[in-house]
Amino acid sequence: MKRLLLAVLLALSAPAAIPALAVQPDEVLPDPALESRARAISQELRCLVCQNQSIDDSNAPLARDLRLLVRDRLKAGDSDDKVMEFVTDRYGDYVLLRPPFKATTLVLWIGPFAVLLLGAAGTFLFLRGRRGVAAGADTAPLSADERRRLDALLRKDD
Repeated sequence: MKRLLLAVLLALSAPAAIPALAVQPDEVLPDPALESRARAISQELRCLVCQNQSIDDSNAPLARDLRLLVRDRLKAGDSDDKVMEFVTDRYGDYVLLRPPFKATTLVLWIGPFAVLLLGAAGTFLFLRGRRGVAAGADTAPLSADERRRLDALLRKDD
């Protein structure tokens, strides 16, 4: 039982403990300072194939191309900001894992809250409507003839 628990704990902690294996050995820059900058930039860029992974974590061919592009720009002498600007000019703000708050990205920032509010409003209206039906708020009282027929039916079952 202890071995099973240990195996589960190791499996759960492994992704955090093991560095990303997506960066291939042939991509690594010989200069550790440049490589560190490349990794930091790569962790800020979204893989356009995987969408919820950074290009540093993704094995997709496009992510590899973007990692190589970042490294090429750094080797050419670009600053980190210039590299980010180059990539966003080419692919748009969507390539950023944390897009800036501006008019073109407004939907990315406000969209989830709008969907949440619409869902809450829809749920509220649905439940309010169900409560009225359950309470019989929209039903008319029985007429004298309907009451007499209902009483007859109920007595018949006894």
